[in-house]
Parts: sequence; C-alpha cells; structure tokens
Amino acid sequence: MSKTILVTGAGSGFGEAAAIGIAKNGHHVIATAQIAPQVAALRKKASDLGLPNLRVEKLDLFDPYDVAYAQRWDIDVLWSNAGIGESGPASEIPVDLVRRNYEVNVFKPLELSQGFIRKWVAAGKKAKIVFTSSMGGLFTPAGFGVYVSTKHALEAIAESLQQELAPFGIKIQTINPGAYLTGYNETMADTAFRWLDDAKNFTKRDALRATLDGMLSQPEGHLDPQEMIDRMIAIVPADTGKFRNVCPQFVEDMLKKSQVEAWNRQI
Repeated sequence: MSKTILVTGAGSGFGEAAAIGIAKNGHHVIATAQIAPQVAALRKKASDLGLPNLRVEKLDLFDPYDVAYAQRWDIDVLWSNAGIGESGPASEIPVDLVRRNYEVNVFKPLELSQGFIRKWVAAGKKAKIVFTSSMGGLFTPAGFGVYVSTKHALEAIAESLQQELAPFGIKIQTINPGAYLTGYNETMADTAFRWLDDAKNFTKRDALRATLDGMLSQPEGHLDPQEMIDRMIAIVPADTGKFRNVCPQFVEDMLKKSQVEAWNRQI
C-alpha cells in the first residue's frame, strides 16, 4: 500500500537520494530541507524526474512555525534523518558545540516525534518512526566521541519508544549506516579545526588530523552509498523488519565484536 512519508534532512545525501527512490516506488513523500536553496533545488529535481508525489517543503527544526506547520500534515511514517556532526577530542571540545550537536541530533528529533506521537495516539492511528542513527551509535572511535554520543542517546530513546508505543501500534526502527563515502564524515572531520588551537589546546592539530585521516583513509570508509540508499528505500516504508538496521553486514559483525571486547577492556 502507498504510504505518506515525511523525511527530514532531505536536502542532500542519503535523505535526498532515498526520498527520490521512495517516491519512485509510488509512495507520497514529503521531503523537507532546512534552507530555502535546498528546497528550490529538490523541487526542481522532483519536477525534472516527473514525480508529482514528491512534495518538497522547508522544515527547520529550530523554527517553531516550521515545526507547527509540519505537524499538521497527515503522515504514516516519520523518517527523522536530519543531523549534524562535530569532531574533536571530548576532553577539549567547547561545550556549546556539544549542546548544539545534541539539540540537532537528539532533542529536536525527539520533540518532532512527540508531536506526531500525540496525534497518532489520540486518533488511534498505526504509524512508524524511523531514526537515522549510525554505526557510531554502537561504538566510539576517538575524535568522534561527541557526535557518536548523540547517536548512542538516539539509540536509547528509540529503544524506549519502541517498548512504550508498541501497545498503540506505533513502530520504531533505526537505520545505522556504515562509513559510506557521501562526504558527511569527511566534512565532520574538518569541524574541529575551526576551534582547535595549538597555542591553547593540548591536542595538537597535526596529531588530530593524522588520527582522523587514518580512520577515513581505510577502505572500509569508502563504501558505495548506493547500497545504503537501496536499503533505506526498502526499510522506511516497510510494515515489518528489524528494529536496528546496520549496513553493510561486515560493519554489523565488527560492532558486535567490539561490544563483546568492551567487557574485557582494561583501564
């Protein structure tokens, strides 16, 4: 059956590509982007592709009028995909940047979700929320601790929501992409160098750059994003499936191994 699906963070990357793919499969998609230029660009793509069922709207989660307007829409699936990432050592990163990362990745998605949940429960509507988490929601690499901590928090909220909302017929899923080459991780790695100062910080710029470049240069960090896009197109509208969806399989295996090893880690 065709569903109406709201996608946040559809102005680029996975969100944009999967929103287009979901619409091509016949669903009604409300693809939202934070800023007007992204809205205009995606509307043109939808027109050029002949996808009248791909509706594009502005949704800045920090704009209460945008959020109130969005929560008037009648949808079957909320795909909470918008997010940002801050890199840098947790021991020195300015705390205002940590707060901002949590606002975008945790608090605002939860706030948006709660609005739809209240509507669905009141109406007795069966629906679904999908959160874009990350492989980083299940382990912690040095240099990305703040960002992945937001995804750890999102994992906990999603698990709680799944248990709380099951009696109401509201389903919850997470999607946990591996290190696909979309440019997101590379751009996030640069964020620390806005504030990191060799004259003030004990973490030195060259040392952090070497650490981050070492991780990002691994073949496992250069995966073709089309694999994940195809999985998202299938997962988001589906009525059944796994709660947690890690892709690709070797990343799921690595995460499980890492979690077992954590029990024996020494200080």
